[in-house]
Amino acid sequence: MKRLSGLILVLFLTIITPAQNPEIAPNENLIVEGVPKIPASLAETVERYTNFRGASLESWDPAKREMLISTRFADTSQVHLVKMPGGARTQLTFYPDSVYAALFSPASDSTFVFSKDIGGNEFFQIYRFDSGSGDITLLTDGKSRNIASAWSYDGRRLAYGSTRRNGNDVDLYVVEPANPKSDRLIAELKGGGWEPLDWSPDNSKILVREEISAQETYLWIVANSGEKTLITPKSNVKFAYTGAEFSKDGKGLYVTTDKDSEFQRLAYVDLASKQHRYLTNHISWDVDGFDLSHDGKTIAFVVNEDGFGVLHLLDTNTGKEKPVPNLPKGIVYGVRWHKNNRDLGFNITSARSTSDVYSLDVQTGKVDRWTYSETGGLNTANFSEPQLIHWKSWDDRQISGFLYTPPAKFTGKRPVIIDIHGGPEGQSRPDFMERDNYFLNELGVALIFPNVRGSTGYGKTFLSLDNGLLREGSYKDINSLLDWIQARSDLDSSRVLVTGGSYGGFMTLAVATNYNDRICCSIDVVGPSNLVTFLEHTSGYRQDLRRVEYGDERDPKVRAFLEQIAPLNKAKNVTKPMFVVAGKNDPRVPASESEQMVSIVRQNGTPVWWLEAKDEGHGFRKKKNQDYEFYAEVMFVKEYLLK
Repeated sequence: MKRLSGLILVLFLTIITPAQNPEIAPNENLIVEGVPKIPASLAETVERYTNFRGASLESWDPAKREMLISTRFADTSQVHLVKMPGGARTQLTFYPDSVYAALFSPASDSTFVFSKDIGGNEFFQIYRFDSGSGDITLLTDGKSRNIASAWSYDGRRLAYGSTRRNGNDVDLYVVEPANPKSDRLIAELKGGGWEPLDWSPDNSKILVREEISAQETYLWIVANSGEKTLITPKSNVKFAYTGAEFSKDGKGLYVTTDKDSEFQRLAYVDLASKQHRYLTNHISWDVDGFDLSHDGKTIAFVVNEDGFGVLHLLDTNTGKEKPVPNLPKGIVYGVRWHKNNRDLGFNITSARSTSDVYSLDVQTGKVDRWTYSETGGLNTANFSEPQLIHWKSWDDRQISGFLYTPPAKFTGKRPVIIDIHGGPEGQSRPDFMERDNYFLNELGVALIFPNVRGSTGYGKTFLSLDNGLLREGSYKDINSLLDWIQARSDLDSSRVLVTGGSYGGFMTLAVATNYNDRICCSIDVVGPSNLVTFLEHTSGYRQDLRRVEYGDERDPKVRAFLEQIAPLNKAKNVTKPMFVVAGKNDPRVPASESEQMVSIVRQNGTPVWWLEAKDEGHGFRKKKNQDYEFYAEVMFVKEYLLK
C-alpha cells in the first residue's frame, strides 16, 4: 500500500500529460535546460530520502533550562524553542529564507537576535526577537552584509561586523538591541576578513579576529573609543587563530592556534606579556572549537581525530582533563555552556544519525538528548559506515578519504561517485549523508569522499600544499585516486562520476577537463570555471581573502598560470556528459562562472544539463529546490553512470 505522504507529494508536484503520465514540474524559480522530463513516480520512489531532518543548538536560555535550536519543518531552517530534553519544537520564526545565528541575550530579558538574508545573497541582516510580545525589529541597515553578532556580558549591547561603509571592508559596529537608534560605528577596518568574537567581562573592550587567509589570522582588542590593540604580533612566520574568548578575569585569552605547531592547539594568552601557554600539547590533532564555562573553571573543546569529532573537558585550574562519558561515535560540534555551569550543550551527527542536539550534565555525567530528528521513516541503523582509506599520490604523499560501500545485495564491481569537498580549506568528514544514501542503498553506487592536499585537519603544511602555483597538485591527487579505484576488485573504474560543490565544483571541472577519459560523467554545483574571472567578480569583501589562496590575478605571472589551468580554457576536452547547478544570487561564485562553462562545453556536442535557481545563492537551501535538484541528479546517474 502506498504511503500517504508519498501520494500527497506526487499530487502536489505533478502535472498530467495528455497520455496521463504524471511528471515533475519545476517550480517557477527554476531554470531548467537539457534535463529530461522527470516522471512523478521517481518522487515517490526517492521520497523517504528527501525527508531527513536535522537540528542544531543555537543558544541556551540564560535563566531557564531551555534552548533555541535550528531545524526545518517546511521549506527552510527556522528558529525553534525547546523547553526540555525530547520536548516539542516550537517554531518562532517563519520566513521563506533560512534563519541563522540565534543568540539569547545574557540579560535574561527573553529576547534574542538572529540573522537572515534574502534568496541566498548572504547580505545578512540582524533582527531582535522579543519573546514576550513576539515583535521582531530590524537592527541593521537592510542593505549591507552584517555578520558575527556578539553580546556584551551585561546583555545591553551587540557587536557585529558590517560592510555598510563601502561594500568591501568589514567595520565594527555596536548597537543596543532594545534601542536600534543607538547603532554606531566603533572602528573602521581595512579588509573583508574581520569579525567580533567576544566582549571583555567589564564590557569595555571587544575581541576581534582579522583573517588574511586560512593560514594567517590576527587577534585585536578594540576599546569602546575605537582604539585598536594588536594582541598577536605579526612576524615572518604565519600562523592562524581560529577561535578566541576572554578569560573570566579579563587578564587573558583562551585561543585555538597553530602557532609553533602543525595543528590547532588550545592555548592561554596572557594579555600583559603576550606569552602563549599551550594546554593541549598531548593531542596531535586540530582543536575544532571550544567554549569556556561562565565561571571560568572548565573548557569544553572538540578535537578532530581523523575526521571524527571527540569531546574533551579541561580544568582551567589544574590544566588536566576531566572524564567524559561515552557518546555516540560521530562528529561532536557546536559546544555551548549554560549559565548554570553544569549543562553543556552540543550537536552530534554520524553516518547513521542526522544532526541532533544533546547536553551533558558535567556534575553527574548524565547525557540528555533534546531533539529526535526524523529520518523519512528509514531505519538508518543499517546505513553504510565509512571506511577510512589512504592512497599514495603522484609525489608519494599519502592522501586519505572515506569510502562508503553499498549493501551486500549488490554484487560485482560497483560504480563509483567521487564527491570532492569545497573550501578549499574544508574537510570531508563521516557525517550524515542524507540524500546520498539513496545512491548507496537503492542504486548500489560506492561513494568516496577524498581529502586532497589543501584540506584542513591534517596540519598547516598539508593545508598550504595547493596554494597559488601549486594548485594542480590537488588535481593529481584525484588522478591517483582513480588509479587506486582501478586496482580495487570491488570497484568499477570504467564507471566513475565526479562531483562537488563550490571549490569542489571547480575540482570537478578540473578533473573533467584533465582526465576526461577516466570518468564517465560529472556534476558541478556552484563551482568556478576560471579562477581569473572568479576573482574578478566574486563579492568585494572576499577578493583579497581568496587571492591569498589562489594567487593574485592582477599579477601577470599568476594570471597566465590561472588561465593555463582554467577548466574553461580546456573545455574542448570534455566529451563526457555534464550536469551544472547554480544559484542566481550567489555572492561567492557568480552564476556567470557556471553559465560560461555550459556554453563552451555545449559547443563540443556534449550532453549538458543545466539547473539554475533564481531564489538561491551558494548552493540550494530551500527544500523544494533541493528536491528537484536531487530528482534530476538521480536521473543523470541512472542515464550516464549506471547504464
